[in-house]
Amino acid sequence: MADRLGWVPDDVDTGLPSAARLYDYLLGGGHNFAVDRELAERFLLAQPNARTIARLNRAFLRRAVLHLVDAGVRQFVDLGSGIPTVGNVHEIAQRATPGSRVVYVDFEDVAVAHSRMILADDDRSTILQEDLTEPDAVLAGVRDTGLIDLTEPVGVLAVGVFHFVPPERDPAGVVAAYRDAVPPGSHLALSQFTSDLQPEEMAGVVAVMRDSANPMYPRTHDEITALFDGFELVEPGVVPLPRWRPEEGAVEEDAERAGIFAGVGRKR
Repeated sequence: MADRLGWVPDDVDTGLPSAARLYDYLLGGGHNFAVDRELAERFLLAQPNARTIARLNRAFLRRAVLHLVDAGVRQFVDLGSGIPTVGNVHEIAQRATPGSRVVYVDFEDVAVAHSRMILADDDRSTILQEDLTEPDAVLAGVRDTGLIDLTEPVGVLAVGVFHFVPPERDPAGVVAAYRDAVPPGSHLALSQFTSDLQPEEMAGVVAVMRDSANPMYPRTHDEITALFDGFELVEPGVVPLPRWRPEEGAVEEDAERAGIFAGVGRKR
């Protein structure tokens, strides 16, 4: 990039592609670099359905947030929130219930910088620059914002992010730490890539992402379901993206090509 744009922090390595900026590109956003677009095109060669999967994942986020609002949740922690695009959690929740509060969490510099710009005039939402796999640090930061009351139900969102958590970082233990920090009535909404659907394409995606800052670790249906330990899964359970409570009248999507399993659980 010959000229650094105003939204690019000075210390960002514009030569190293990131998953957050790749996702932004797949969703049609403009906060990505040439290296991200090059990686995305290779991603698309491995998984031609990638743009549809990104759209389906974003649609699941919307439906999950609205479900949580209907369940009485008024505060949200969005782990690995990425680069803000249209239909962010605070927009969805606050439109449904004014006064809803949101703390976004991400460690990618561009995602954090752009989030700060968008949220500058919103006193009910903020962004923390933290690694979601360090729940003690994240939870301390969440408390310090003063926006989230951890004695009241919280919507913990981990949408399209845990496939970047390697096995050695103990993804189940990470989720359990957040679960244990929130009271009964809290919810977890989670989605992640799987090799159970389109295994050949997923293998190609994993190979492509080895060249990025964010290698991918797809998980089986059983492994993803196990992340909801301590939560009661709401119907229809852990399913391909378009099968999780589709909106009435929605165009039926090919679930076997969705690439990602998704679910929502309620803490008992």
